[in-house]
Amino acid sequence: MSVFVILYYTLLLGASCLAAYFNKRAAFLLLFSLTLVSFVLGIIGGVAALRIVAIAAGLLALSAMVAYAFREFLIVIASQNMAKELRTAPLTAAFGMFVIFTVAIAGIFAPFIAPFGEAQVISSAFAPADENMLLGADQLGRDMFSRLVYGARNTVALALMGTVLAFTLGALAGLLAATSGGWFDQVIARTSDVIMSIPSLIFALLMLSIFGGELANDTTSFYLLTGFAILTGLLVVSAVSERSVIGWLIGITVLVGVAVVFAGAMLIIFNPSEIILVLVVAVIYSPRVFRLTRAVAGNVVVMDYIEAAKLRGERTWYLIRREILPNSTAPLVAEFGLEFCFVFLLIAGLSFLGLGIQPPTADWGSMVRENATLISFGDITPLIPAAAIALLTVAVNFVVDWMLYRSSGLKV
Repeated sequence: MSVFVILYYTLLLGASCLAAYFNKRAAFLLLFSLTLVSFVLGIIGGVAALRIVAIAAGLLALSAMVAYAFREFLIVIASQNMAKELRTAPLTAAFGMFVIFTVAIAGIFAPFIAPFGEAQVISSAFAPADENMLLGADQLGRDMFSRLVYGARNTVALALMGTVLAFTLGALAGLLAATSGGWFDQVIARTSDVIMSIPSLIFALLMLSIFGGELANDTTSFYLLTGFAILTGLLVVSAVSERSVIGWLIGITVLVGVAVVFAGAMLIIFNPSEIILVLVVAVIYSPRVFRLTRAVAGNVVVMDYIEAAKLRGERTWYLIRREILPNSTAPLVAEFGLEFCFVFLLIAGLSFLGLGIQPPTADWGSMVRENATLISFGDITPLIPAAAIALLTVAVNFVVDWMLYRSSGLKV
């Protein structure tokens, strides 16, 4: 029996006994369960299996310590009310916030963090890691670590923008449909049913095949962005103006100007192929947001204070802005996090298929495809961007779970 095995079981059993002595029931069950699992795996897989269990347990312990420290840091810098909420956050939510914070810092400061450019060739193909390349090189000799950092900016930025557009269109339509009802509610609901009946990946492939290629240019992107902005803005104008002709004229005039500015700003930030990808994602997922918003707002619309506001003569926009939306915020914020996960995974999947973010732009999904050959040689390099995708998705879900728990009104 090796020294590692003796020390491993000694530490586990000693920690289990200390937890039992100090009446820490949860810690004792966790440690002794790990001891029993390690005993079985040690018999089956030997020392190698125990090393894997030790590494996994060490990573979990390290993650728990990082999550605890980050939560305490947020409590210190937060306001009094926010600190009170953060104290109730489980370690899983704190770990999720830490991962989101890390990805955000990597994306924002990518040019300063990455040692090389995202498309800069600095070595031979599939060169191993050395003092200059932390993760080695890809199939063209580009630094994997630098592309991973830039991928955080590109992939997450597109997913976030697609989620914002989908959520803006779907939430506005859902709030207006729940408040107005009638033919408008039926038309929007049936349209969303048609879009949702088509599988997301198939619909995305169809739209990208239509608007990709030669149509992926500045002119097409500008018109598509303007049309999307006008469609979304018409929902606001209809809620604000209602039957006022002058209100409609003023609203449409302002709307056209805002739509043109929005389209121009988006063309500065993203290239045409990325804009088409974002718009396709927004169209695919806005019906999901619409259904949830309509259901949540429908439960609020029937409340007595809404009827009282109607009897006072309040308009639709006032009801949405001051009465319905504040009472629907918690589930909508949680839904935003879930939608981001869906959009993020769809964009990564499309990039893996070669229809998402186009090279040489760094993207986590395309990085998996580009380096997949290394898996045949036992190299785990392609699994690194895949692990980044999985880690961010799990982290966002951790935070969303906590927010859903808080919004449900349950108490620990």
